Amino acid sequence: MVKQAIFIVMFFSPLVFSSGQQPTIIPQPVSMKTGEGSFIVDGNTQIRFDEEQADLKKAADFFSAALLNIAGIGLKYNSGKGKAIELEKVDIPAIGPEGYLLDVTQEKIFLRANTGKGIVYGMQSLLQLLPAVRTNAVPEIPVLSVTDYPRFKWRGMHLDVSRHFFGPEVIKEYIDLLASYKMNVFHWHLVDDQGWRIEIKKYPKLTEIGAWRVDHTGMAWGGRPQAKPGEKPAYGGYYTQDQIKEIVQYAADRNVTIVPEIEMPGHVASAIAAYPELSCNQKPQLPLTGGNYTNVSSNYCAGNDEVIHFLEDVLSEVFELFPSTYIHVGGDEVDKSAWKACELCRERMKNEKLNDENELQSWFMKRMERFIVSNGRKMIGWDEILEGGLAPEATVMSWRGEAGGIEAARMKHNVVMTPGTPCYFDHYQAGPAGEPLAIGGFNSLKMVYDYEPVPKELTSEDAAYVLGAQGNLWTEYISTVEHLEYMVLPRMVALAEVLWTPREDKDWNSFNERLQNQFRAYEQKGLHYCAGNNTVGIIPVSQNGKLAVELTTEILNGEVFYTLDGSEPTLQSNKYSGPVEITSDVLLKAVTVLKGQVKGGQAARQNFVIHMATGRAVNYANPVSVNYRADGSNSLTDGVRGTEAVGKYWHGIPGRDLVATIDMGENKTVSKIALGCLQKYRDWIFMPETVTFEVSMDGTIFETMKTVQNPIGREVPVMQHDFTAEFAAREVRYVRVTARNTLCPAGHPGAGKPAWIFADEIIVN
Repeated sequence: MVKQAIFIVMFFSPLVFSSGQQPTIIPQPVSMKTGEGSFIVDGNTQIRFDEEQADLKKAADFFSAALLNIAGIGLKYNSGKGKAIELEKVDIPAIGPEGYLLDVTQEKIFLRANTGKGIVYGMQSLLQLLPAVRTNAVPEIPVLSVTDYPRFKWRGMHLDVSRHFFGPEVIKEYIDLLASYKMNVFHWHLVDDQGWRIEIKKYPKLTEIGAWRVDHTGMAWGGRPQAKPGEKPAYGGYYTQDQIKEIVQYAADRNVTIVPEIEMPGHVASAIAAYPELSCNQKPQLPLTGGNYTNVSSNYCAGNDEVIHFLEDVLSEVFELFPSTYIHVGGDEVDKSAWKACELCRERMKNEKLNDENELQSWFMKRMERFIVSNGRKMIGWDEILEGGLAPEATVMSWRGEAGGIEAARMKHNVVMTPGTPCYFDHYQAGPAGEPLAIGGFNSLKMVYDYEPVPKELTSEDAAYVLGAQGNLWTEYISTVEHLEYMVLPRMVALAEVLWTPREDKDWNSFNERLQNQFRAYEQKGLHYCAGNNTVGIIPVSQNGKLAVELTTEILNGEVFYTLDGSEPTLQSNKYSGPVEITSDVLLKAVTVLKGQVKGGQAARQNFVIHMATGRAVNYANPVSVNYRADGSNSLTDGVRGTEAVGKYWHGIPGRDLVATIDMGENKTVSKIALGCLQKYRDWIFMPETVTFEVSMDGTIFETMKTVQNPIGREVPVMQHDFTAEFAAREVRYVRVTARNTLCPAGHPGAGKPAWIFADEIIVN
């Protein structure tokens, strides 16, 4: 159920401020100095500004409406002398188009900026210093002086409304949340296989048919069956053009630009269901179902000129609705198998001299970009648009790690960073025990706060092409407003500070303390949020053949208690005070304790397996992905075995062989070596074709002990397996393990593309 009047109370980031308390603002301003006393807002307070400047009038209306709601005080406009909030546009190049200067004395609030946007951001900071909800307390704003401006241009949040639909009032609430923390881009995912959510007047069947599906909400998303004979699509919805226009203006008034995503050339089963002639096989596929599209074509035919005309018509109506510079065209996860069998696609490839289907996708995206650019807009897409060649002026949204963003920036293309770790907010943020069902993965609040959007691999010149970053919320498992709120709060708040506050001024402890006020206000407003990740972080630290463990908690003022014998930790267990040395096989369990109470449910637990190579350095012939480094360069010798969660304890190698060499420091008698690997079909992770085990005494001349073939079928969805070589005992100092990578199999969304190798430990006995 949608909350009533939420669009009024959600203008600002909530904070309960009391006399004597240090003022807190999120994101942390560039500079803030505090003084004595406060400015008291009362019925005689007025707002002064040049009423001929429309943006100042809008800003004044914005602030006045918020204050009326929380304090019942109506501000007067330009009514003469007395206490006043003065708004002024000035020329101060140093603070840029979104910056502001805020000076609060006991008699006056003076807010200056280069633009109306800066004025509104200054007001958002003022509103954080007022109560969150209606109160009888006198509104006081502490005396202070603020200089503030953002670090990045693109401070975004995404919302998928295709898999689960959310009505206009929920979208406004989402926009209010963004605006209150000075986020300025709302990426609205309007089109996907599961539903077409935008009214296109020239093609009414897109919403008459494509916006509705049979839904089986009681079943896990990936296992929902095809519609049964006679079942009618009953779940869905869409936004009328009038509703979209209203929402776009609502967002603009709050400094939020809406970037619509109109998927192409894949993820469009909803469009094909409505207009089957747009697919390669041109066969009707009805009705849509809740999540399994085995029998539904999901690609436009790249060889059909009518598809191009259709999309130009659609985009023409999109241009009229959305004034944003950028139009998002998707471009991700295109299953090109239909193109390989399509005569029109083969003819297109021949006529355009294209070598393969990747180049056909590149041709398609470049063709659409020409149309978008000719209409005065810019194209942005997921990092797959790099495949086959990037369109000349395209901006890349890097989601499969940061590699695509790095490549695009080096090509002098603008980039928005949104890697799955830590920017996918559909992943678990705590637990997962006791948490609402999520798609998997793990991105805690601290992981988000620690994120740095500019990769170290970029030069200062190339780094300038990183526009910023974005949090993504896909809704396979999110069907209610309450769940939606819970998944973004407070991770969105952490990302907002990452993108606004200077890197050198970020401080986790300060942020965590300021966040407590936000939590209290969420409770007052009835907003759902995650209070924190109670699960203890277990961090192996290995060096020179020794293994120790650091234990951490994200909970403010939390303590950690642990055991090494597998028993459940209590307040009488070991209290953590520094790294714990591990010298034998143990099961470590740990809990967070706050104010004498054990927090959370199940204790964090980790098995450690000690072997001859434990704690020894590992050298790699091919680099490990920066997004899957587990606990560092020695993860393959840290004694930790992986789980099915891909982001934890696994080293990931994309598209290349894993070649790892270990110097054990001295000669040891060895008779068995094993490599642990993971297969996760959905995530493009497959067992290596072979694993070769070699040994050496000098690190130069190696002898092969055994090559082990992969025994796991490539269709197996999830599997962990140890490749093992046993041989007659011999003296060894160096061990080398080579795992041969493979390609994604036929029928997989990435068919023919390089797979990932995931490995957790090289065990030497």
